[in-house]
Amino acid sequence: MQNIPSVDLRDFLSGDPVRKQKFVNEIGKAYEDIGFVALKGHFLDDQLVDELYGEVRNFFNLPLEVKSKYEIPGIGGQRGYVSFGKEHAKGRSAGDLKEFWHFGQYVSEGSKYAGEYPDNVTVTELPKFNEVGREAYQMLEKTGVYVLRALALFLGLDEFYFDNYIKDGNSILRPIHYPPITDEPKDGAVRAAAHGDINLITLLMGAQGKGLQVQNHDGQWIDAIAEPDELVINVGDMLSRHTNNRLKSTIHQVVNPPRELWGTSRYSIPFFMHPVSDMKLNCLENCIDADHPKLYDDITAGEFLDERLVELGLKK
Repeated sequence: MQNIPSVDLRDFLSGDPVRKQKFVNEIGKAYEDIGFVALKGHFLDDQLVDELYGEVRNFFNLPLEVKSKYEIPGIGGQRGYVSFGKEHAKGRSAGDLKEFWHFGQYVSEGSKYAGEYPDNVTVTELPKFNEVGREAYQMLEKTGVYVLRALALFLGLDEFYFDNYIKDGNSILRPIHYPPITDEPKDGAVRAAAHGDINLITLLMGAQGKGLQVQNHDGQWIDAIAEPDELVINVGDMLSRHTNNRLKSTIHQVVNPPRELWGTSRYSIPFFMHPVSDMKLNCLENCIDADHPKLYDDITAGEFLDERLVELGLKK
């Protein structure tokens, strides 16, 4: 049984105003209530998904000394490889039981943001790894554009309000490997400790099995399990902040499997959709009223990201 609402992007894209509005209402209500949906009808086809998982497994199966070549100092883990246990949740010291890779933005020619981002890192041992990663990045980004258009309409904004903020935005595609657990984890470490995401929205591949849990407003943890053709999409802290918490950034975690399954790897591939650094995350005027006073100080997306990377242990 699925515990998070399921929506179909084809309703929004159908050209039928009734179906389009149905999608806007459903996704908006889900994000007000719990902050997560499972989405069908996205732009990733099965072949691309299979190729990406194949390339990701190939990379994480490389010897550690090979992977370590791609861990680039001084960039806060924003591109390339981040080794096991390096990242921890905000407010925790125990490192998460994971290693991961970052693909970043492929900026358009002449973009003013071109000099702002580190270069993507090319894995010479795997000729298709970067090509497949780039294609998946662009299909997930395309999907995210339409989700944000629907949310703009739900919030009473122009449908294309977010478009210029996410074009050349600092979005990240993060293939994650949670390796087999070989010893009792220290300090209560889990695969990904309870956290909220930093960004506008997160589009997640690989929530088909148990592990990902979402905290509802009563503080209960519920399993977020998607169908094979669905992405799980949640609101991040930037969008929650921008909407004065009307759309909820939900706390979630990836728990360790039962002991009998400790010997198995888990893979998941989130796409963290970020705006450009100079986007103001100030609370939207139409999300503030007498019953909903302004909750957050004014800040830009770039400033907020820097704060959080320090809190996560990725940046000094």
